[in-house]
Amino acid sequence: MSSALTMSGDRTVLAASEPAAPAEPPRPGVAAALEAYYARYYRDALAIPGWRDLVRVRLDDSDYEDRRLARLERAMGRSVAGLALLNVGCGTGGFNGAASRAGARAWGVDVDREAVAIARARLGCDSIACAAAECLPFRAGAFDVVYCFSTLEHVVDARRALAEMARVLRPGGHLYLHTPSPGACFETHYKILWIPGLPRPLARAYLRARGRPTAFLSSLTLVSAATCARALRSAEVETIRVLAGDASRRVGGRLWPLIRLYYGLFRIRPAVEIVATR
Repeated sequence: MSSALTMSGDRTVLAASEPAAPAEPPRPGVAAALEAYYARYYRDALAIPGWRDLVRVRLDDSDYEDRRLARLERAMGRSVAGLALLNVGCGTGGFNGAASRAGARAWGVDVDREAVAIARARLGCDSIACAAAECLPFRAGAFDVVYCFSTLEHVVDARRALAEMARVLRPGGHLYLHTPSPGACFETHYKILWIPGLPRPLARAYLRARGRPTAFLSSLTLVSAATCARALRSAEVETIRVLAGDASRRVGGRLWPLIRLYYGLFRIRPAVEIVATR
């Protein structure tokens, strides 16, 4: 991928680039790094019983990432081909690879230096930056699409992060946001049934009772759709659409009918899913 990042004051200015063509399957060294990275996440940080299956998905994630891309394109009502796209919280780069294969000029940022190094090696390009969502290193109006999936719940300041995403979005561009809802009955990281609104001490006790480590919980701060919408309006985003947010995703096994009733009665969406246009 031919690309350039040039500095302008304390901001990095997006320059022209060509779509990346990620190697598939990953080269042996990259595959080993991916396997080690996700084993530490699923096995050690979250202690998910089926962690090996989840790691295997990450080692061959093209189908998974293509489905996420198709969901984004349905939400926008158009293809990403030819668009400049920023993935906020890009992790190890799987979605960036899918977007690039579809013809987007895909960039990414993540605060995890190891994930950034893997993404750069995987994609064979320099379009991945180590940066926080609250301080994106790009000029205003640089991107046609800003994509943020399962990241906002990890940031220190969600309002500032959303303002930054709006800042780097060009007029008429699309911002896609997907983050767990505070009212959800399923914890998407630990992948277990969840009790909404648990105070942090009780949440830790619940995890310990389920035989799960609790340290990762401190990285999570869930934000409501209303809070996200207010932050985006403050950032002068004109059109905000709140989507279904995984409302039909069955969770809880035999408890699903009760969970579905709870979602319906209280108008709960298990995920905050928003498409906004500046």
